[in-house]
Amino acid sequence: MRTTALASLLLPALGLAAPVKQQHPLGSRHGGPYAPNHNDPYDRKVDSVGEGLHPEPYRNGLGTSVLGPRNRAREQQDPDMVRPPSTDHGSMPSMRWSFADSHTRIEENGWTRQTTVRELPSSKQIAGVNMRLDEGVIRELHWHKEAEWAYVLAGNVRVTALDVEGGSFIDDLSEGDLWYFPSGHPHSLQGLGPNGTEFLLVFDDGGFSEESTFILTDWLAHTPKAVLSENFRLPPELFEHIPAGEKYIFQGSTPGSIDEERPAAFKKSKLQFTHHMLDTPPKIGSGGKARIVDSRNFPISKTIAAGHLSIGPGSMREMHWHPNADEWSFFIKGRARVTIFAAEGNARTFDYMAGDVGVIPQNMGHFIENLSDDEELEVLEIFRADEFMDFSLFQWMGETPARLVRDHVFQHHPKAAEAFLKSVEGAEKDVIKDLYYKSPEYEGEL
Repeated sequence: MRTTALASLLLPALGLAAPVKQQHPLGSRHGGPYAPNHNDPYDRKVDSVGEGLHPEPYRNGLGTSVLGPRNRAREQQDPDMVRPPSTDHGSMPSMRWSFADSHTRIEENGWTRQTTVRELPSSKQIAGVNMRLDEGVIRELHWHKEAEWAYVLAGNVRVTALDVEGGSFIDDLSEGDLWYFPSGHPHSLQGLGPNGTEFLLVFDDGGFSEESTFILTDWLAHTPKAVLSENFRLPPELFEHIPAGEKYIFQGSTPGSIDEERPAAFKKSKLQFTHHMLDTPPKIGSGGKARIVDSRNFPISKTIAAGHLSIGPGSMREMHWHPNADEWSFFIKGRARVTIFAAEGNARTFDYMAGDVGVIPQNMGHFIENLSDDEELEVLEIFRADEFMDFSLFQWMGETPARLVRDHVFQHHPKAAEAFLKSVEGAEKDVIKDLYYKSPEYEGEL
């Protein structure tokens, strides 16, 4: 690796230990990180869940014990609330919510729960819904004011849709697949296979409510039967047998194959409403990979852009920011630390795990660090935008005149400046970085 060789040459000249490939990369610790006498001036990560540790509010000789009642399980999941890094500062609203704290609506062989601006006030641009449908269970024919983007978390699902030209669409999807229905486009969902399906729905408005959906049976139930008779040219008595209200999620009959189910009037839509995200060629980083899906490779998705990140053990999504939209993240697997820089000297650190939602406002600098040195971190980055955009801090430093960077960061430390400038001179964007070296030990001041 180019950076490993470079660091081996430069660090001794700076009075630092040469990098060594470790089983535990940068951020490893020795001793008890929550002990009163523990000292860590570099604010290394702590995987309190993975290591079975209970966070305590001690940091570098400051703080004291907790005497009152405690929710230790919640503290363990978000240890940087109990003992934040010394670099955290200022006032910032919460950017974290867990679907475990969302109210669950239970229906016939299915359920749904949502995270919107009501649960997470910082989630202004995007709302999320987690839904489960058992085998044959139908999320009934409906449409929304908002566009709907979805990621299949498990199982198999059949989707149907209609476009404005009368073209019809039917497709079967599995884990890692997407669909997108523009605003007002009618559609339905049905669980397939022995376990049905579970998926994440994303809507391009943080104020969305799953309760405000336009549902077929709800409309029919609130239309005079005489009007239904005129519209469908059938006797009004026939409509005495329709449901009295919305069905929403209900057990349906077992579907046949798509070929068997196509109606006589079927006209294939010119639009492609689905996409196989995990088949998208990934961007490979030194510590993982990222798959980007937006309007450039999924043309119908005009209001939602997304990235699927696989961040290896001990690795991180590099320091960056997004210029065109807030980031709405959903954590699928693993545990993460994220520090958000909000300008004006404000920064705050949050910890996330599977089932959590994170929000990072547009243009705020941040990273995503895998807390575990043994397990992969899997996360979706989602934006209310037509294209996925970000700026890399590393790339910016490498493509800025060296003199200017030196004067900003290491104006009075020429050796440190030389090492820093060497590390960024290629300006190669490494979307997910492998933290390949151990934390260096200082042998003297630079």
